[in-house]
Order: sequence, then structure tokens, then C-alpha cells
Amino acid sequence: MTVRIAIDVGGTFTDVFARDDASGKEWIVKVSSVPEDPSKGVFNGVQRLLKDNRLGPTSVSHLSQGTTVATNAILQRKGAKTALLTTRGFRDVLAIGRQKRPDLYDLAKPKVEPLVPEELRFEVSERIRVSGDVEVALSEQDVRDVAAKMADARVEAVAICFLHAYRYPAHERLAMRVLRECLRGVYVCCSSEVLSEFREYERTVTTVLNAMLGPVVSTYVGRIKARLSESGINAAVSIVQSNGGMVSAEVASEKPVYLVMSGPSAGVAGAARLATEAGVPDAIAFDMGGTSTDVCLIANGMVPITSDREIASLPCRVPMVDVEAVGAGGGSIAWVDVGNLLKVGPQSAGANPGPAAYGKGNPQPTVTDANLVLDRLGSGSLLGGELTLDRDLAYRAIGTRIAKVLGLSVEDAAQGIIRVANANMVRAVRSVSLQRGFDPRRFTLIAFGGAGPMHAVSIAKELGISRVLIPPLPGVLCAIGTMGMGVRTDVVKSVLLPATEESLPLFRATVEDLIGQAQGWLSTQGYTEATMNVVLDMRYRGQNYELQVHGCDLRSREDLNAAIASFHRVHEQAYGYSSRQRDIQVVNVRVAAFVPTSLIARTPQRGRAPVVNKNLGASRDVLFDGETVRLRTPLFWRAALQAEEQLNGPAIIESLDSTTLIPPNSRARIDVAGNLIITQ
Repeated sequence: MTVRIAIDVGGTFTDVFARDDASGKEWIVKVSSVPEDPSKGVFNGVQRLLKDNRLGPTSVSHLSQGTTVATNAILQRKGAKTALLTTRGFRDVLAIGRQKRPDLYDLAKPKVEPLVPEELRFEVSERIRVSGDVEVALSEQDVRDVAAKMADARVEAVAICFLHAYRYPAHERLAMRVLRECLRGVYVCCSSEVLSEFREYERTVTTVLNAMLGPVVSTYVGRIKARLSESGINAAVSIVQSNGGMVSAEVASEKPVYLVMSGPSAGVAGAARLATEAGVPDAIAFDMGGTSTDVCLIANGMVPITSDREIASLPCRVPMVDVEAVGAGGGSIAWVDVGNLLKVGPQSAGANPGPAAYGKGNPQPTVTDANLVLDRLGSGSLLGGELTLDRDLAYRAIGTRIAKVLGLSVEDAAQGIIRVANANMVRAVRSVSLQRGFDPRRFTLIAFGGAGPMHAVSIAKELGISRVLIPPLPGVLCAIGTMGMGVRTDVVKSVLLPATEESLPLFRATVEDLIGQAQGWLSTQGYTEATMNVVLDMRYRGQNYELQVHGCDLRSREDLNAAIASFHRVHEQAYGYSSRQRDIQVVNVRVAAFVPTSLIARTPQRGRAPVVNKNLGASRDVLFDGETVRLRTPLFWRAALQAEEQLNGPAIIESLDSTTLIPPNSRARIDVAGNLIITQ
């Protein structure tokens, strides 16, 4: 038996999915995450899966995972103690930042604290002009002197970012070599290897983030491998990158900033593969977990990749799946602000103490508590009954913290919590669809995550979406998504050239150089063939933002004209107009190298619990959206439903990993692949 294990480490639960390639048999386990040491949650989940299913540790051949370790370290500012080494005169780039503010009219909003404090920002005399001429040569002794100061400060990581190093990296690489010699055991990285793009602030921030995350991710990977090895598991470990590709754990530790959207990327990959198999070219991935909800629009089967995102109000310019995240999940806390307005999130009860109904001492109500009070969730609905919820505690939390304050009944307060949470998620879906020129009504909503199927139909109704697709194992789709993911690497170079025929030789030379870099890296990983996708960051001359155009060959004038025409279309799609008479500039040239793996044929899991009847023989009186009285609602076990079976709402479908709510006037059927299709 050869077992592959896939893991998703969430803020509330750690999901473990395993598959035996020979028999096609599958197993799933959900355990509580351990925020203070995520590697422990991973180990607990793997051990639980092996023990429950009598699998030997030597049967495990590969372990893949998506993780939020990097994201959480940034959000909580719990990265390594980091120093910055930069060109003289540029030490305050981190403090100055950009002129634009995220909240333009909030004059009292505090400025984002620089990632590196002033006393840990060091300068050296060096300067390479934009032309490549060396104005001031870098002195090794100057670097050694700075290294001594860094050693005295006991820094754990160093980021190097010199002016124009995105084009001329010689000084950065010399400084990196010297610092690594002088600072043994300190993580050192330079911008030319992390992000070869112009714009000093963004490049500096991204490089500093990489340095801050270096020791954190290395420690995490080391703990996982050590714990697995101690238990007799010597399988290879791979980690999902933000760009939707997979790399080995060792490579992930080298460029940890590429993991900032690791977890959501795995979910989108799973949803995209599911959409392809179901013949759905246009879909919206809706992943609602315990802590947050991640939304991504998949148009024409393409997963969008962006390099223009912020994490905790900080620019992070690495390629990542274009996901919109909102702090609304099953564990999101409901509260009343000073103006007596009901709010939900972004604070979360997390895995510990969890919702009030967990009985772990949390007095604050959550979305899960609201669903329990409305009887959309049953007391034994989570983890197939392994996690018991206390309805009285949920009722008391909502009554004390919300209903009493707002002068509402507990049921009305619970409905209000659900409506506010849903409104937050609807805004996220609109931001990836309507705000980008896409009509969500022509898309299918693919709902997954532990809480996604509970809220999906309400979200779809609000947006005018008529079709919802829920996979066979929605609660662990993020883990499943890591299986079948290919290896990917992205390389980039800033060129700042006009999109004219005269620039073609330079474009071709740049593309060939980048392809060579990508092939060189892939060869070190044991791959000889890959699919290369050339992407151009283009803009109208005078603009300060770019749009990405994919599939650009740039071998001929016709190729360039095709890229220009594509840019006009993309600009019109995004902003509603194009200026075909204006000059166009190519800012960055990117190459994405992808090594695909064979897709895994899915056999819907039929559940670990014994199934006697597809109808559980029970029902609950449920209060639905817009209703004033409860409706008697039958309960079904998801694993017992057969292909082409149909259900009319109201109905509740329970499974080991999630609960699906089918409101009145909705219809559901199981397709041949085991997906649940809900229409309204």
C-alpha cells in the first residue's frame, strides 16, 4: 500500500486527507489546529489518521500541505528579529512608504509601523546607476563593520536591498556573501533573488518580509520533518506556494515569502480542478472556514494570478492566486460597537477556546453559535458527532452579548449575526466579480470549507447566482487541492520599454534569459521539461499601475500586436474603456514555468461512519432567512446519497466534514461525480 497524505492547516481545524493510489481508497480526519505550534496540529492529524485506519507509517510515500504559517507571522508581526542593509540615503524607505493611504478620510488612523525599527536599518556607501555604471564601489570592509553591529544587536535575519539591484545585483550578492560569512546561523537574503522588480518601497518590503519569515518557516518545516521522522514516516514533504504551485519543504524555506497565500491557493486549485471535471468554465470559489472566507473568480477555466497584493497593509509583490479574503468564518465573533451596530469579525474565537458552544470558556457569540441557535446546526453536527455543541451556552452568549444590548429576541439576534456575516461575504464576492467587470450571475458558486455549504445558497441568492456546486468532501477540499498540483516557479525582470517593434530584440533577449533561469532552477529539482507562460505587465504611458497580459510569445511583430490588442481588451474589461491611440509601455516581463502532474481521478468518499439509511430518520425545526416561523426540516447523510438523487428544500445534509443547508424553494441533486448541485 502506498498512501499519499494531503494537509490543510487552518486557523480552527487542521484537515488531513489520504489516498491509496492502488485501491483508490480515501480517508479524512479533522483535528483542532494548534496556533502556537502549527506543526503539532499537522502531526496530531497524521497520527490520528494512521491510527484510526490502521495504516503503517512506512506506507506513507508523500505528504503535501497548504499552510498559513507565513500569513499568520505577518499578520501578528511575529517574524524573526530582522535588520535591513541598504544604499546610503535609503534607510527610511520603509518608514516613508507611499503617499496613498488605505483609508483616505480617516485622519486619525495610525500609520503602519515599519517592519524594521530605525536602529536596525543600516546603510553602506555603494551606488550603481540605472545605466549600470558603478558610481560608488561597495567595500567589503564596510559590510563587515555593519555585520559587527548586527551581531551586537543579535539579529536573526537580514534583508539586503540596494538601489537598482533589480537590474545590477553584483553589489547585493557581494554583501550577502560577506554577511553570511560574518553572521553564522543568521538568515540572509537579497532583493535581486527575492524580487527583481523596480519600485524601491515594494521591493524593500517584500525582501524584508522574506527575511522575517525565513527562520519562522525553517523552524516550522524542521519540526514537521523531525516529528514525522520520529514516528517512522520518512516521506517527502511538499508545500503549496502562493502561485498555486508546489515545491519541496527545503525550497519553501529558501523563499518563504512565496508562502503568504499558501492555504487559500490550495483551495482554489481544488475548486479549479473540480470545475474542469464538472464542465464548468466560469466559477467562483467560495471557501468559508472557521476563521475567514476566501473568494476567487475563475473565468474560462483560468485561475487568476496577481503580483499586486497587500498583506496586513504591506505590499507583497510575489505572484499569488488572486484571492479576496474577509474575516468571516464559523468562529468569527459577533459584537456590538459603540454606535449600537451589530458587527461580525474580523476577530475569531479560533480553535481555542472556539465558539461559546464548545464549552471551553468563551463567553462571546460566534457565527457557529448563531447557526446552532437557529437549529441549522445540530448539537452533534461537527466532525460526525465527535464534537458536541452546547446549545444552551450558544443561546446564553447571544442573549447576553447581543440580544440584551440591542433589545432583540435571541432568535432575531442570531438571524442578525448570520445576515451581517453573509453581507461581509457578499461584498468579497462582488469585489472579485462586479468590481472587475464580471457578472456573477453567469458563474457557478463552488462552496467548500467547513462552513461554506451552510451559507452558500444564501450568498448565491443575494448575488443572483442560480447554481451552487458543493464537492463530495467540501470540508477538506483545500487539503485535496494540494494533490495533483504541479511544480511552479516564477521569474521576472523589469524592462520599462515601449511596446514597439524597436523593442522586440530586447523583449526576446529578456524572455530567453528568464526561460533559462526557470529551466536552470527546474533542473536542480530534477525536472527537464516544463510549460512556459510569458506574461507582460503593461500600461498606458503615464499610468502608475499595470495590467497583466498572458500568453505573449514576442517572437515577431504579429506577436507584439497581439499582446497590444490583448492589453486593450484587458484594460476595457477592468476599467470600462481603452485608449487605443495612446502609447503602451511594457514594465515587467514574467515567465511562469509549470511542471504538471497527472490529475487524480476522484472517487467520492462514502464516509467513515456506517450508513444504514440516507435519511437519518430525524428532523429539526429550523429558522431560515426571511422566515418568522420554524420549518420542519429532514436530515440526510451525505455519503448515503446516490448519483442522480434529488432533494427539495428545506433539507439539511450532514457529513463528517461539513453541513449543507438547502433552504425552501431550492432543489438539490447529486451528479455522477458525487457533487451536490443546488439550484434556486
